[in-house]
Amino acid sequence: MTWELKNALKEIVARESGVQVFAPGARRPVAFIYPNTYHLGMSNLGLHILYQIINSRGDAACERFFLPDSKLLAEYKRTKTPLLSLETQRPLADFEIICVMMSFEMDYTNLLTMLAQSNVKPEAALRGEKEPLVIIGGPCATFNPEPLAGIADAFVIGEGEETVTRLLDTVYAAKDKGLGKEATLLELAQVQGIYVPRFYEPQYDDGGAFCGMQAAQQVPAAVKRQWVRELDNYPQTSAIMTEATEFENMYIVEVARGCGRHCRFCMAGYCFRKPRARALDILLTKIRNRPPQTKKVGLMGAAVSDYPYIKELTQTLVDEQVPFTVASLRADTLDVELTQALAASGQRTMTVAPEAGSVRMRNVINKGITEQHVLNAVELAAAAGMKNIKLYYMMGLPGEADSDIEEMIAMILRVREKMDAALNRGELIISVNGFIPKPFTPFQWSPLCDVKTLKRRFKMLESAFKKAKHIQVQTESLKETVLQAVLARGDRRIGKALLEAFQRELPLKQVLKEQGLDLEKLATTAYEIGGPLPWRHLDMGFSEAYLISEWQKAQREEFTPMCFDQCRRCGVCGEVQA
Repeated sequence: MTWELKNALKEIVARESGVQVFAPGARRPVAFIYPNTYHLGMSNLGLHILYQIINSRGDAACERFFLPDSKLLAEYKRTKTPLLSLETQRPLADFEIICVMMSFEMDYTNLLTMLAQSNVKPEAALRGEKEPLVIIGGPCATFNPEPLAGIADAFVIGEGEETVTRLLDTVYAAKDKGLGKEATLLELAQVQGIYVPRFYEPQYDDGGAFCGMQAAQQVPAAVKRQWVRELDNYPQTSAIMTEATEFENMYIVEVARGCGRHCRFCMAGYCFRKPRARALDILLTKIRNRPPQTKKVGLMGAAVSDYPYIKELTQTLVDEQVPFTVASLRADTLDVELTQALAASGQRTMTVAPEAGSVRMRNVINKGITEQHVLNAVELAAAAGMKNIKLYYMMGLPGEADSDIEEMIAMILRVREKMDAALNRGELIISVNGFIPKPFTPFQWSPLCDVKTLKRRFKMLESAFKKAKHIQVQTESLKETVLQAVLARGDRRIGKALLEAFQRELPLKQVLKEQGLDLEKLATTAYEIGGPLPWRHLDMGFSEAYLISEWQKAQREEFTPMCFDQCRRCGVCGEVQA
């Protein structure tokens, strides 16, 4: 029954603190979808930040929607109940604006599931004047919105803090003037950082391959990514505390945003450039006034250990007996003080990301850390009492050979030996994923490594440690790797096929095959440097020539230093210097 579903949602809200519920009619409701489970979605700090910004306006009420777990979703379907918001249990279709936070390609189908269950037509072109506008933001929207272009009325390109306010202002003003949907979308297309795909027409050659994007005369030819210059002007912490998340009552604090290390595989390092730090005094004030049920403080950021005040921050937390944790640290920034501060806070696993096992491949990707940095981290962890070490690697990087995997295996064995020598009998956890090329990185033209080669190299790794004690190897599904690679660099044809596959309840691979396309071939095809790209009409603040120069440096194994003040190399911070 619908009342049982409503009660389930009310029980979730009853276990939260910090949630804001406004009486119906007091404000204009804004739906906020995270297309995955509550457990995962409420661990996303971006959701918390935008929740606070929308509710702080005074005229808008942010109401959350998550993908129900399998049992609850089955009940929604059995009772033919549309998805209901957490805050007021109103149906998704009743909202005039639906905002979507899209962080991962594998959540695309989840979004379709949520819209279909809510009686919201997935195809933007079929939604009428009185139906909701669907606005998609988040990392996937920023670096390549094209696979979702048939679903979204508009995309937020870049960081959403400033853009979401301009978006709501524009929509509300258009509605108050009585403008129709087409006119409203045209108004939105004039707002910096908002991409309205219906005004941009993809072009295809005689063979059906993408060959360019034609913008309508009344909209900008390129859509500029928006990024926050002054982070301290916006929220930086969790808005809602709950036990039912990935981090269980953890008070998440963003210490910095962006990364200036120039790792050539990393979309976050390019699409969230430049690196910015939050003020230490503001962070400490927030932490000291955090909700009382907080179990730990989670320090978040693309490169937490690069935060300029990390030692002052962590030492203060230790002195004030505030338990804290950090997700991942660069091995070259670790020292005794930081490691001991983490251990004193209860952290038992040191996590670092060499990304590649050979010196050559670390030079190719511009990782900037050495094996000695990793071995030093092992010693520091052991001395501080951290039992476990977790290392992140990628496989299938551009130019990789079997010999690089052999070197990875040898490096892992040396790390285990170092742990044993330091009398650390904890687990060495090796997490290895296939490398997926992402738009707006120097590797955007690279193909996914062919699946047979990836399978063989994964087997090399797994066989090497099959009988090893205290070494665990964790790998990702290659099937998902291939799918992510296609969605990450796909054009609108992929989006149409994805929608058809969802509606017909068929695998995407089968639908593509019916259309004369091969999923693996799409994933493992290289783009021509200088040739057309589905995302080229978006402007991240740097030129394609800059990415090409980094691609060429990767082939020469040349190092690029990290960002610095007054740097003008890429153009994000100002005019490029020769």
